[in-house]
Amino acid sequence: MKPYDDGPRLLADVGGTNARFALETGPRSIEAVTVLPCDDFENLYAAIRAYLAQVADIVGTYGRVRHAAIAIANPVDGDVVNMVNRNWSFSVAALRADAALETLLVENDFAALAMALPHLDSGQVRQVGGGAGRRGRPLGLIGPGTGLGVAGLIPTGPGWTPLPSEAGHATFSPTDDVEVDILRALWNGRGHVSCERLLSGPGLEAIHRVLSGCDLPAHDITRAALDGDSAVCIEAVMRFCAILGTVAGNVALAFGATGGMYIGGGIVPRFGALFDRSPFRARFEDKGRMHSFVAPIPTYLITEKYPAFPGISAMLAARLAGQQ
Repeated sequence: MKPYDDGPRLLADVGGTNARFALETGPRSIEAVTVLPCDDFENLYAAIRAYLAQVADIVGTYGRVRHAAIAIANPVDGDVVNMVNRNWSFSVAALRADAALETLLVENDFAALAMALPHLDSGQVRQVGGGAGRRGRPLGLIGPGTGLGVAGLIPTGPGWTPLPSEAGHATFSPTDDVEVDILRALWNGRGHVSCERLLSGPGLEAIHRVLSGCDLPAHDITRAALDGDSAVCIEAVMRFCAILGTVAGNVALAFGATGGMYIGGGIVPRFGALFDRSPFRARFEDKGRMHSFVAPIPTYLITEKYPAFPGISAMLAARLAGQQ
């Protein structure tokens, strides 16, 4: 693939836990993917500087980085970004100047991931359950990680338009007595319990804590469930998947996502075969009179390791094309 004439482009996917960086040296040519723990850096600029120092030799081969795009796990509305799940705050204009960039695009991470969906092939997703997507129809996206991301993607002429949202912060609604008990435990004097409070790494820990009375890190819960060593860990993972199915069904209804519903984020892929055996799909379809609407909608687990990069790359390419 021919390199870009104006040098490599910096791509980033920044979450509450990790910041993922890459260089796009030419169209769809993504190199030097590196994951940096956010805890290691005072701010986003420090993480960017550290990454560019690591890849200085590669950058030198292709020329200076002039254009960059960042997908960030946060609402993006205006110049100032204050991260919800990380104590980082920055001005887009100031960051662009500090990094000596001509172009800096900052977008919601799930808007970027949504833009990647049409580009994912069968080796990058795995269907869970039945259904068949309708071509040219809206797509839905949900992803538990450090928080809970939600977005949609609608066809607009020959292309697509992402619809970022903060639906992860919508109020959690229980469907049975066990979930009522979980909700009561999480209220704990608060007037609002969001879906993210359950569908996230801390959410899995909270579900397990209510079911067992014990504190255990999310990765230990997942490992014990996969090994079959703990019935309550298996129950916690299954309950997590059930709740995810309900909320994913709500998102499919909200966006009219008859083209397909996608599950991203870093948590669910770790569940492996447990996810296939979970109540996820049954709860996704359990929409009463709207069962016939959601039942044909396919649900796909994104298995690609770095799926946001193609999406944020496409958004940067569109920005640069509009500037020319």
